[in-house]
Amino acid sequence: MNFQLIGVNHNSAPIDLREKLAIPHCRLPQALQRLAQHPGVAGGLILSTCNRVEIIVESNSAGAGLRSFLSDYFGIALDEMEPHLYEYRQDKAVLHLFRVAASLDSMVVGEAQILGQVKEAYAVARAVGTISPQLHRLLRRTLTAAKRVRRETAVGSCAVSVASVAVELAQNIFGSLENKRVYLVGAGEMSELAARHLIARGASSILVSSCSYERATKLATAVNGEAVRFEDLYNTCHLADIIITSTAAPHPIFRREHGKILLQRRQNRPLFFIDISVPRNVDPEMNKLEGIFVYDMDDLQQTVHEHAKNRRKEAERAEAIIASEVERFRAGLQVLDVVPAIVSLQERVEQIRQSEIDRARGRLGQLSVEQEAAIDAITRGIVNKLMHSPITALKSAAREAEADALITLVERLFDISGDRTIPSSRNTLKFQPSGLDSSTQVQEAGQAAGTD
Repeated sequence: MNFQLIGVNHNSAPIDLREKLAIPHCRLPQALQRLAQHPGVAGGLILSTCNRVEIIVESNSAGAGLRSFLSDYFGIALDEMEPHLYEYRQDKAVLHLFRVAASLDSMVVGEAQILGQVKEAYAVARAVGTISPQLHRLLRRTLTAAKRVRRETAVGSCAVSVASVAVELAQNIFGSLENKRVYLVGAGEMSELAARHLIARGASSILVSSCSYERATKLATAVNGEAVRFEDLYNTCHLADIIITSTAAPHPIFRREHGKILLQRRQNRPLFFIDISVPRNVDPEMNKLEGIFVYDMDDLQQTVHEHAKNRRKEAERAEAIIASEVERFRAGLQVLDVVPAIVSLQERVEQIRQSEIDRARGRLGQLSVEQEAAIDAITRGIVNKLMHSPITALKSAAREAEADALITLVERLFDISGDRTIPSSRNTLKFQPSGLDSSTQVQEAGQAAGTD
């Protein structure tokens, strides 16, 4: 395995850098294509969410310079990014990706959104064609590990999310949300979650605006709120006490000049913005206006830490599961290393078996169907018994340091090809030479590494 992962997240980098590196969904295919062309990259995936931007690749033997890719693609000097970057290789890269998908590395431990975001990133990369066979196995096992954590632990019970933490912050600000008017700018999943939490906490009036009026109407109807056309946003947002923004806009929707107008219309009554978007929807300069208070993703972390204390024990159980899944994945890849040797060995002995049967036919003359079947059964039985020990030894050695030495020895003893290229598709793993029952072991080897 030759995996590399590099990125920034809410722990390593401030929001002003994270928003510079954020990749909107519409630009993800183009970014993946650029990544695939980068020297040393055999396959890659990009995960870009409100709290992290991470790139994971399968690299060739020389490795991939992912720092230079980040600098070139985003046009940001490496010196600006370097203090905030983390990079992992091999098992550590696998461990990090498993933890991310299981929501153990999230700002809100146990939140459910990240698993869907990993699935979406995987789907986009597959559609673009940047998922190599090894990355396919890794991502399949990643999703399996994350689902196991949710199934076997309570880390996701009483689930919280960035949206729920934002609503909790709003309640902390006012003491109660009763009789407070809340404006949701954006009608995506995060806004929908926020709306449901607002209702549960007593918010009496919810306005929803989005660039898609249809989506805004759908969400407003679901929460008994009121939809507002996006072009009317600036003329109506002064009616709210709290504005929660969650859109994919690449630049601030609310700027300082908007804040001044809002304060005039509100007759200097305070207005609170909770910005859960990356890039941010609210210009930080708004915070300098007396009477306007802006909270962004970084400001939510104090509330998040309180939730983390209550989840620590379940998180420890989840970490143990992830560690076991990493080991299982690594062992499965090691087994895959011997699959080409096993396939070559099976092909070689089957070739010998068929050759000897053909020679026997020349000496024995015309054989009946029953005689042909008997010869085939006898020779197949002999081959299966002879091959059982070498194949079993190869599979066992795959997890040990002497695997290469044993493969070389088998290749010499049976005069088979030394090509050890790992199969490039699942169909290769399912190859079944006729007459060799032990070929099922090859399929099992592939399944152990997470193929399907």
